[in-house]
Amino acid sequence: RKEFTQMTHPSGWRPPPLIMTCLQTCHWSMLAPCLAPCMISYADVCFWQTDYYYEYTECDSTGSRWRVAIPQTPGTCSGLPEPVHGTECTFSCKAGEFLEMSAQQCTQCAAGSYSLGSGIRFDQWDSMPVGFSSMATSMENDPHRDESGGISAWLPQGNYLESNRDECTVSLIYAVHLKKQGYVSFDYQYPDNNLEFEFFIQNDQCQEMDQSAENKWLKLTHHGEWATHTVNLKSGTNILYWRTGSVLGTKMVKPVLLKNIQIEGVAYTSECFPCKPGTFSRVPGSSTCEPCPRDTFSDHGASSCTPCNIATQYSKGSAACKERPPCSKKDYFQIHTPCDPDGKTQIMHKWIEPKICLEGVPGAETLPQSGEREPCPQCNPGFYNDTPTCSPCPPETYSDGIKPCERCPAGTEPILGYEYKWWNVLPSNMKTSCFNVGNSKCDRMKGWEVARDHIHSGAGSSDNDYLILNIHVPGFKLPTSVSSQSLTEFGRITFEFETMCTADCEFYFMMVRKSLCDVFVFTMQKTNKRQTYTHVMTKNASVSYTWTFQRTNQPSAVRRYVNDVAKIYSITVTNALDGVSSGCQACALSTLPSSSACVPCPPGHYIDTHSSKCVECPPNTYLAPHSAAGPDACQPCGPSSKSDKDHRQCYSDCQFTHTDGNVTLTFNFSLLESAVSLMNSPKFTSKGTKYFHVFNISLCGEQGRLAMCTDNVTDLSVSNSGRENDEGPSAVKSFICQSTIIPASGRGFHTALSSQSINLADTFLGATVDDSLAGIKASPELFPQTSKKVPDINFFYRSLEATSSCESGRSAVVTLRCNPDKSANGQLLVPSLCSEGTCDGCTFHFLWESSGACPICTERDYHLIEGVCKGGHQDMLYVWTEPKQCIGGVALPEKKTLPCEGMEYWIRFGAGIGTFTAVLLISLTCYFWKKNKRLEYKYSRLVMSANKECEMPAADSCAVMEGENEGEMDDDVVYSKPSLFRKLKAIASKVRVSFTITNRILM
Repeated sequence: RKEFTQMTHPSGWRPPPLIMTCLQTCHWSMLAPCLAPCMISYADVCFWQTDYYYEYTECDSTGSRWRVAIPQTPGTCSGLPEPVHGTECTFSCKAGEFLEMSAQQCTQCAAGSYSLGSGIRFDQWDSMPVGFSSMATSMENDPHRDESGGISAWLPQGNYLESNRDECTVSLIYAVHLKKQGYVSFDYQYPDNNLEFEFFIQNDQCQEMDQSAENKWLKLTHHGEWATHTVNLKSGTNILYWRTGSVLGTKMVKPVLLKNIQIEGVAYTSECFPCKPGTFSRVPGSSTCEPCPRDTFSDHGASSCTPCNIATQYSKGSAACKERPPCSKKDYFQIHTPCDPDGKTQIMHKWIEPKICLEGVPGAETLPQSGEREPCPQCNPGFYNDTPTCSPCPPETYSDGIKPCERCPAGTEPILGYEYKWWNVLPSNMKTSCFNVGNSKCDRMKGWEVARDHIHSGAGSSDNDYLILNIHVPGFKLPTSVSSQSLTEFGRITFEFETMCTADCEFYFMMVRKSLCDVFVFTMQKTNKRQTYTHVMTKNASVSYTWTFQRTNQPSAVRRYVNDVAKIYSITVTNALDGVSSGCQACALSTLPSSSACVPCPPGHYIDTHSSKCVECPPNTYLAPHSAAGPDACQPCGPSSKSDKDHRQCYSDCQFTHTDGNVTLTFNFSLLESAVSLMNSPKFTSKGTKYFHVFNISLCGEQGRLAMCTDNVTDLSVSNSGRENDEGPSAVKSFICQSTIIPASGRGFHTALSSQSINLADTFLGATVDDSLAGIKASPELFPQTSKKVPDINFFYRSLEATSSCESGRSAVVTLRCNPDKSANGQLLVPSLCSEGTCDGCTFHFLWESSGACPICTERDYHLIEGVCKGGHQDMLYVWTEPKQCIGGVALPEKKTLPCEGMEYWIRFGAGIGTFTAVLLISLTCYFWKKNKRLEYKYSRLVMSANKECEMPAADSCAVMEGENEGEMDDDVVYSKPSLFRKLKAIASKVRVSFTITNRILM
């Protein structure tokens, strides 16, 4: 009883007064029966501090606050300590200390733990820390599940947090109350530009996330490696949001990674944080934990690291030691030694560091013997042999890598660049490194190793390491002769590579321009045969090119794919500012007497090899880039195209003429010269996200009138002025380009997302009615034509940018079809069989039906209609030939009215002619009838005379003279009355005889 009554808890708490009274009044022999009522009365009293915790109230207007005790479980106990005055609201502890709430004093953290003082840090992600939560929304604002059936959320991965991989919009949320102004900083990795990543802070001064708050969402810059971002915080409650959403869910995106979240300004921390496994803090009052050395380990909250049994175990500074496996071929790699003073090199094998395998045990491999010493490879072009190394040639000199450096002859200039095809040492402007998201084990290892005729990916420390090779180009310098030209190409990089993989390896090629984010130019997966890739630089800027190889993206402690490898055989960069020269090219000389200095040629001029002077290219030709000197440098434009004034490119001036036989059709497409857009039918991902493909097309018109496609994802690094001038890394300007659009509705973002802009056509090849040009086919069967009166006109384009599936680059055909029923803008269509615009992924087809695609009207397109003569007047009307398939051109002639003669006149005229003809015929008939009768009479007289004398007398004349004895002849002839039949017969005979006699007489 005495001991209990004098007992005091370390926190200063004493037993309640009633229990003290009971203990003092109860006899020791009756202590239990006497104390029982007291124990029953205080069964719900919080006796120990483990039953409750301390917290400060909010600061009042005077800057004061109170310390109060709060039960661990509300409503479970009473009798809590009375509230007491707390520390000042601005009070804070130093780094390495925490506020002990019972005494309200700063106390040093024990060894094995750390504290930031007035801050908190989250760097261990074995599970989601208290206070963090994920909120996922889909188009229907419901939780969205990924393919594995789990809810879309940020997932802890030990050393970092990983965002979701689907197209759901997922927010990571953490609320913190700051007593004073502070900041939040975090490390993130944002490797995929198909992902939207934003950060937002909501302060308690904002009542709700309204439209104005939405504009405060901060788009984070795309980074392929870890980057740190810091934002200031105001005092009070701050709610932090990290939000991700896939731009397009048709493929698995690389998630955003987040780690080392640190918040300053909390004024105090009431506890210290234990060191995570693999780290330790050896002294009290530590603000950080140190990683354990190699071959040691530590547990949670360790103050020191424990050594492993090095003979049989190993550790990479982790939470436990592992058994060393027998050495295998996967534990060593091959290298070529640098050239020695004798110009020799040899192949050597080295263990992968840190070495974790055991030699000399059953089944263990031994390190192969070094190879024979052999001559070093020759120097790369532009370098000379300065044993034991290769040195670059001095300025204005050149070398092929074998011969000594020489000066360029008069009238020529050196060709600057890099041409690496021999790999004895890594060039001075190249770097190699190893990087892993989850650990730093390979940070000091080489990512790539030289191997005489190629450079290949290194071993790394684990199969999911990123093996990185980088080359830096400070800028580009065009040859003097073309330095004043308006070119679309300042330089190009070409490399030859191959990959050999058994797993899901990936090979990336990236471009990083100064002040701009990473641009993924090229990606290959799995095994790929030896091939060449070229990337063209269209802007003169400092740039770094990076090659990255990853054997698999699945982390594993066991090496399975160490033999998967990527090889690069050659790298060539043209027009590099600090490059060396492997040869010389002709240049234009100054016109000054006795001057041998090279001078730039005006735009559109080539170098005459005979006179070394600049000569302008002929009309409708363009100056081909990287062409040799001479007139062959000027290439002719295609059909129905012309060159710009600088002979930089060919374009259509919207004029076209087609001749078929003796018919010539003239077209004017000026109504179609403005850039137009085509949005195809909506598509949906497997998660239900709706997206569109939008094509922007510029058919013809003045130079520089090109279509433009831009991305509005991850473009923070580009200023507003730069964005207006299309200087962003994702701005594409060409004749035809394509973007992927995701509507803003249902996505949780303020505006629609535009991404994946690609160039489909940057070179105009020509326009023709033929179905093919320069190896590109129009495929008319994709757009059946109902009428062939006016032929379709095909515009052919090509992109010079090669892709993995289109080695010669993409191509496009825009077919113009005359349709008078359409407006001038008409309708742009893609093939019904290929809704993406392409059936093979390389050639895109478009049909543009428009009245603006009809030929210009001529006199052949209308005809004359004559009206009825009425009242002495007749109308002459001109109408278009139907169906009308022309526009503009000649107009219809005006209606004409001409005098004419009516039908009555012609009837009278005809009747008069008929009457005259009838009278003439009757008169002639009568005349010949009378003449015939006279001849008949004379013949009858001759016959009668012959019958009387029995013979025919010889007559001087068989005719009787006119008027001779005509009266007597009439008196002597006697006629008898014959029958009707005899009359007809006699008439017929007489007619025959009369005609016979008449003919003889006439003869």
